[in-house]
Amino acid sequence: MIYNKKIIVVLPAFNAEKTLEKTYSEIPFEIVDDVILVDDFSTDKTIEVGKKLGIKTIIRHQKNIGYGGNQKTCYNKALELNADIIIMLHPDYQYTPKLITSMCYLIANDVYSIVLGSRILGKGALKGGMPIYKYIANRFLTLFQNILMGQKLSEYHTGYRAYSSAVLKDIDFNKNSDDFIFDNQVLAQICFRNYEIAEITCPTKYFKEASSINLKRSTIYGLGVLKTSIQYFLAKNLNFSISIFKK
Repeated sequence: MIYNKKIIVVLPAFNAEKTLEKTYSEIPFEIVDDVILVDDFSTDKTIEVGKKLGIKTIIRHQKNIGYGGNQKTCYNKALELNADIIIMLHPDYQYTPKLITSMCYLIANDVYSIVLGSRILGKGALKGGMPIYKYIANRFLTLFQNILMGQKLSEYHTGYRAYSSAVLKDIDFNKNSDDFIFDNQVLAQICFRNYEIAEITCPTKYFKEASSINLKRSTIYGLGVLKTSIQYFLAKNLNFSISIFKK
């Protein structure tokens, strides 16, 4: 805990057998109270590794429902366990758990309610091996979103996030997609509620075992980002009725 705030790390996993232990070993348990592992019907030994590590809360989906669907299970369970601060950490070791302490203190001190680990600040993305086409797409999509959503974020596409539980209770994240666009929709909902978002520099690693979507899925995601941004603009500025922005 920090200042009596319960901290829970959620691990949305899919075939994370080879990287889960290394990720888990770097979690700062001097402040983290609990870990939730949600396995999205992996075909490897992710569950067995989780049990070996002593993770108490392990949930296995009976079918693969997608990255967004996995996060819904993660957040709903964390809220059920009365978390005050929830950190979403990919168990593929693409992001270092060593930033959890810094991210949590910003929320525990009531400075911000949301903290993102940005791969773009400090040039961490290219140094870590992000494919150039993904980097260019990231920059274009971020510029497009900043214009339509009136923000100044360095990126909207990081998978490393810390939330105050109050924020997740205030937005209806269960309305969002079960696919990769879920992350983007959550940030749009947060901005729609006028929360301020903090970003800290985050190194990242791209390697064989790190999860990554292919060009086709990336294209689908990119189109989803454009759609979400336009929906946000219409709902925020022209009072269009868009489902994900309703209470």
